[in-house]
Amino acid sequence: MKTRITTVCAMILLAGAVALNAAEPVQARKSSPEFERLKSLVGVWTGKTDMGQGPIDLTVRYRMLAGGSVVEERCFEGTPNEMLTMYYDQGGKLAMTHYCMFGNRPAMTLAGSDSNSLRFDFDGTCGIDPAKESHMHALTIKFDDADTITTTCKAIMDGKEIEPHSTTLKRAKSS
Repeated sequence: MKTRITTVCAMILLAGAVALNAAEPVQARKSSPEFERLKSLVGVWTGKTDMGQGPIDLTVRYRMLAGGSVVEERCFEGTPNEMLTMYYDQGGKLAMTHYCMFGNRPAMTLAGSDSNSLRFDFDGTCGIDPAKESHMHALTIKFDDADTITTTCKAIMDGKEIEPHSTTLKRAKSS
């Protein structure tokens, strides 16, 4: 009985400490230059894309999470095809995990970057067999200017690479 009371009291103290510190800013960890560049995307971006049935409107939302250690990208928000990509530093290098409408989660690591782009390529350790499972295989984010980006996706469908698909997005102006 005494152990149970001690455990409950310890849990209450821990919960209280977490609640008190929840509003405190977390001390930022040092991020890769590429992750710092990706942070500039935070906000809402709009454009048109073609998923094979003609052009459709696209809204992509970027936001910071986990004390500034993750950038979340959300597209087709609120639809059955909603997808989520999480960008983070892994061992000091930018990486990403994409939660896809195909029902899988390909991971990619930064393959290269320059002053205008970030290029990601498939991480074979993510558990997807490219010969058997359709998935997003590579991604390039090109920073055209402060308010325009072009994303180019390379996918593998039924074991075959399909033509890369590019979409240009503009930063939505706050009203």
